[in-house]
Amino acid sequence: MEHILSYLIFFPLAAALFILIFFRGGKSSMWAAFIASVIEFIITIPLMANFDKNEAGMQFVEKAWWIKSLGIQYHLGVDGISILMVFLTTLLTMIAILGSFTYIQKRQKEFYIAMLVLETGMVGTFLAMDFFLFYIFWEAMLIPMYLIIGVWGGKRRIYAAVKFFLYTLAGSVLMLLAIIALYYTHGQITGNYTFDILKITEQYMMYGKGFQLIVFAVFFIGFAIKVPMFPVHTWLPDAHVEAPTAGSVILAGVLLKMGTYGMLRFCLPMTPYASIKLMPVVAALSVIAIIYGALVAMVQKDIKKLVAYSSVSHMGFVTLGIYALNQAGIEGGILQMFNHGIITGALFLLIGLIYERTHTREIADYGGIAASVPVYATIFLIFTMASIGLPSMGAFVGEFLVLVGAFEAFSDWAILAAIGVIFSAVYMLWMFQRVLYQSLNKRWENLADMNLREVIYIFPLLIIVFWIGLYPETFQSYMHASVAKLVEHMNTVAVAMK
Repeated sequence: MEHILSYLIFFPLAAALFILIFFRGGKSSMWAAFIASVIEFIITIPLMANFDKNEAGMQFVEKAWWIKSLGIQYHLGVDGISILMVFLTTLLTMIAILGSFTYIQKRQKEFYIAMLVLETGMVGTFLAMDFFLFYIFWEAMLIPMYLIIGVWGGKRRIYAAVKFFLYTLAGSVLMLLAIIALYYTHGQITGNYTFDILKITEQYMMYGKGFQLIVFAVFFIGFAIKVPMFPVHTWLPDAHVEAPTAGSVILAGVLLKMGTYGMLRFCLPMTPYASIKLMPVVAALSVIAIIYGALVAMVQKDIKKLVAYSSVSHMGFVTLGIYALNQAGIEGGILQMFNHGIITGALFLLIGLIYERTHTREIADYGGIAASVPVYATIFLIFTMASIGLPSMGAFVGEFLVLVGAFEAFSDWAILAAIGVIFSAVYMLWMFQRVLYQSLNKRWENLADMNLREVIYIFPLLIIVFWIGLYPETFQSYMHASVAKLVEHMNTVAVAMK
C-alpha cells in the first residue's frame, strides 16, 4: 500500500504519455486508454478495502519537501471526505471512456489522452494536502476539459469552452488570493511559512474574525462558481449541452463536486467563524438554487439542458446539507455529491447514446420511442426515478439526510427545499413521458436498442444506485469519523462565539 496515492495520481498521466509516444492509431489508443482507466479503478479497490473507517484523520499519507524555501511539500492524504470522491472519479472516468468508443470519431488519440490527463488532475485535487500542490492539480483539470468541450463538442463548442474557461479561471484566481492570504497570515502568526493544509487548519483560532470573513467570501465565490450555485451558474448549461457525452459525464459527475469539496476542506475548518455567521446566507442561496434550477429545468426543450439545470437544483441540496453544520446534513451532502455523480452521469450517458442514433436532443422530436427501445426505456426509467429520489434508491437517502440536517439547523429553509423535491418529480416525469411515451414518432420505428457494450457500462451505476438506496451504511461508514471530527470542530467554535 506504500505510495498508493502517488500511483493513483500519476498512473493515468504515465498512460497518457505512453499513448502519446507509442500509439498512432485512434482505435488502439482508445483501447489503451480504456485498459489504463480499468487499472486505475482497480487500484482504488485496495485503497477502499484498507481504509480505516474509525480513523478521522488523513491516511496513506505521503510527505516530502518539494520547494523547502517556500514551505511547499509533496503532501498527499485521504480521509472519509475524499475517499468516496476518488472512487467516484476513477469509476466514472472508466465508464466515460468506454461510453466514448463510438461517439468520438475525430482525433481519437488526443481525446483519450485528454481524458487521462483530466483524471490525473481530478484525483490529485482530492488527494493533495498542500495548497500549492492542490492549486496545480485544480488548474490541471481546466485545460483538458476546455479542450474536450472546444474540440469534440457541438456547434457552439467554442463559445461554451471559452465561457467555461473564463468562469473557472475567475474562480481559480479568487481561490489563489485566499491561499496566499492564509499563507502569509499563518506565517506571521506562527513564524512558519507553509502551504500545508493541515497546519494552516490547526491555527484556525488565531485568525481574526474580519480576516475569516474576507477569506471565506473569496473562497466561497470561487467554489460557488465550480458547484455551480445561483447566480454564478450560467456557464454550466452551455458547457453541458456542447460537451461530448464523456465531457458531460465528468463535468456533472466529478468537476462540480470540486466546489463542494473545497467548501468542506477549506471554508468550514479554516474559517469556521465566518461559516457559522454566514450559514443563513448560504442556506438561502442553496434553496434559491434548488427552486430556480427546478423551475428553469421545467421549461427546457433540449433534454440535455434540462438535466444540466437539474444539476443546479440537486447541487443546491448538497450545499444546504453541508451548511447545516451537523452530522446528518454534512453526511447527506457528501452522499448526495456521490449520488449526483452516479445518477446524472448515467443520465448523460443515456442521452448521449440516444443522440448518437437520432442526432437530436429536442424533446419535441421524440415521442413513443419506448416501443422501439424497451431496454433503453427501462434503464432510463430507473435513473429518472433515482433522480427524483424514489425510496430504495441512492438519492432518496442523500436528500433525506440533508433535509433532516437542514430541519435541525434552519427549518424554514428546509421546508422550502422540500418543495424542490416535488418540482424535480414534475420535470423529470414530464420529460420521461414526452420522450419515451405518447404516440410513436414514425422516424424512430426502427431505432436500435442498447447493445451489450452500452448495457455493460451502465450496469455498475445501476448496482450502486440500489446499493446506496438499500444499504447506505456501506458508503456512509467511510465518512462517519471524519464528519464527526468536522462537526465537533464547528461546535467548538460555535460555543466559543456565544
